[in-house]
Amino acid sequence: MRKWYSIFPKKPWISIYTWIILCFLPFFFIFKSSSFVEIGIGITLLIMFFISYIFSFKSKSGLVYMWLSFEMIVNIAMIYLFGFVYFAIFTAIFIGNIRHYAGFFIMYGLHIATTVGAVIFGYFFRLDLLLPQTPYIVISVIGTVLLPFHLYNRTKRENLEGELEVAREKISELIIFEERQRIARDLHDILGQKLSLIGLKSDLAGKLLEKDSELAKDELKDIRITASTALKEVRELVTHMRYRKLTDELQRTKQVLEAAEIDVAIKNELIDESIPPVIENILSLCLKEAVTNIVKHSGATKSDIYMTQNEEAYILKIKDDGRGFPKDKNQSFGSGIAGMRERLEFVNGTLYIESNNGTDLLMEVPVIIKNIAKGSVM
Repeated sequence: MRKWYSIFPKKPWISIYTWIILCFLPFFFIFKSSSFVEIGIGITLLIMFFISYIFSFKSKSGLVYMWLSFEMIVNIAMIYLFGFVYFAIFTAIFIGNIRHYAGFFIMYGLHIATTVGAVIFGYFFRLDLLLPQTPYIVISVIGTVLLPFHLYNRTKRENLEGELEVAREKISELIIFEERQRIARDLHDILGQKLSLIGLKSDLAGKLLEKDSELAKDELKDIRITASTALKEVRELVTHMRYRKLTDELQRTKQVLEAAEIDVAIKNELIDESIPPVIENILSLCLKEAVTNIVKHSGATKSDIYMTQNEEAYILKIKDDGRGFPKDKNQSFGSGIAGMRERLEFVNGTLYIESNNGTDLLMEVPVIIKNIAKGSVM
């Protein structure tokens, strides 16, 4: 709970001045008594009330309700002996800050019952004391009834706002984390393929340098072009996610595989206009990743790429005659395959892998996603 004097949470100094006024107000009623005994009883009750009030704010267990009960008893005594009903407002403020649902309504009901009961009892037996201040008593009783609900709802709203703010911070952290993961995957896709191609062409240029200098110069020229292309794609990635067309990616794929001295056969039966951009982009990225894995890890001499579609799905098949994946099923496939799965899952797609005399990759994306994804770009 907030500090005991926080009547106005956003204006603590006004709260303090209000409490000072409320602390001196009871003495006016107490010192109207002609007997020193009554004055002593009044001051004792006043001290007991504020001790109970402060301890009720500091308690964090069932003792809270014990101190609240003491406050209600003191409130009854002050109403009957001195006609001072305003302690009920103090207690109502505290009850409004109780967060426990059952505890709030139990103490609220008891407080209303004891306060109204003490006022009615006082009108029967101390009419001369209570009658002159009837308007103030009515206002105090109304405040006692309404204040707890107002404060309870305000506290609940503040708690929800606090939880919402925490949730927003967590969402922001997750968005940042996801964005970092996305950038890492895309950098891997972009630079992995290009650097592999540069490495292959560098080796080839080194071999041709003494045998055929003109061909070596051509390879060096291709290396420069590939490096420039990689730099351009990285710059585009920094600003926004680049939309990749399958036809463009197929050309790059063929270039990379031929540079790696891998025979490639490509068959494309997709109708470009019918593919939603987001799906075409994802399939292009998956193709890039798969080809990078073939060049770097498979040791293959031949690769077949087949793209088609039917009434249910867009299909991309990639096959090579390399060494395949390890036979140990418990061994993970690596970050490249994991990135492909994540991208495909984004559009409800699936990835199937078979490793027998090479590796077969089968990617399927449902056609039903077309109406949802059309016009979107990842």
